[in-house]
Amino acid sequence: MLGGERIEGSIRVDAAKNAVLPILAAAILPEGDVIIRDCPDIRDVHAMAEILGKLGCETIWQNGEMLIRNGRLHQWEMPDELSKQIRSSIFLLGPILGKLRRATVTYPGGCEIGIRPIDLHLKGLRALGVRIVDAGGVLYCDGRDMHAGDVYFDYPSVGATENVMMAAVLLPGITTIHNAAKEPEIEDLQRFINRMGGKIRGAGTQIIEIEGVEKLHGISYAPIPDRIVAGTLLCAGAMNGGKMELSNVHPWDLVPVIDKLQEMGCRIRESGNRLTLEAPERLHAISQLQTQPHPGFPTDMQAQMLAACCVARGTSVIIENVFENRLSHVADLCRMGANIRVNGRMAVVQGVDAMHGMRVMARDLRGGAALVLAGLCAQGETIVENIALIDRGYAHLEDTLSALGAKIDRIDV
Repeated sequence: MLGGERIEGSIRVDAAKNAVLPILAAAILPEGDVIIRDCPDIRDVHAMAEILGKLGCETIWQNGEMLIRNGRLHQWEMPDELSKQIRSSIFLLGPILGKLRRATVTYPGGCEIGIRPIDLHLKGLRALGVRIVDAGGVLYCDGRDMHAGDVYFDYPSVGATENVMMAAVLLPGITTIHNAAKEPEIEDLQRFINRMGGKIRGAGTQIIEIEGVEKLHGISYAPIPDRIVAGTLLCAGAMNGGKMELSNVHPWDLVPVIDKLQEMGCRIRESGNRLTLEAPERLHAISQLQTQPHPGFPTDMQAQMLAACCVARGTSVIIENVFENRLSHVADLCRMGANIRVNGRMAVVQGVDAMHGMRVMARDLRGGAALVLAGLCAQGETIVENIALIDRGYAHLEDTLSALGAKIDRIDV
């Protein structure tokens, strides 16, 4: 890509990766077919569809919609190699147990952004009566004695909350999750399951109650828009003095990001499901940003905001509280001319007048997106390698940015 072009125009945001993946997992629960509308064309969705196929489901993807036919679901052993590709494969553990009462799975893969143990997932399932044996990294789960119950999480884990919701929806009685995660994607999973006939309430709060039902029915459903993709595009516009409009967004899910961009000098207007951003000639530094579980600032937007701080006037302080290895993009940003000092989980960013293009490498999904953003405003040419990681969460990011005025191409190697 060649930096220095204004990023401006109008873009419609696709459905959220972090909403679609658990919804695809929950799609095995009903008796009938499920259609997921506005499905993003990203690697993690393709990987999840392939796993569903190995379990006996039929998946058909056409015109942005995915049809899941689960009438032949019979396999409770998740394929080893596919499960290791994406972290979200763990979402299938709960619904497989809920539907078949047995499950075998290896530990999931994904980006190396820190230690992300699945102990809370297993704790929640054990509270529902699942017997779990870990044999050399393979989890053998016996759910023949599953029952409703009380689940308490020491930390509000998004994935663990969603897994217990899906495992409990077909269990007789009431299951209560205490200290549940409150992310918008959890509320969306509740809406999806309830529209299939489930009885879940409390998503978005610390306590979620699941009243078990005998069966669920198939539906057609459009997941919520991707707040992280929207935030990434807003950062792109902010860093390049642009004016852009995003449609199909939920502004209330972007409040922490909007607040920081406004602090940096951006004018942002909301109108229904649309956001308009007008960037200043140069961004201002932010005093401090700390990532937190929702409704705090999302860890998935930390890297992109750090990239924006690199070209802001003044000194910004960013503290990563969620994942301990989520500053791997800093080294490459510094190679591009950024002035960043890291102490543990804290990055102190002194804004520079200009960055320069370099050959850099994505080491995780969001860090890779941050390097692309830096390249858009850097002088000269930037090449970002290992873009398969970026493809995990952004559908054809180069086409989206090209439509907004960027000079960017995908190089086939």
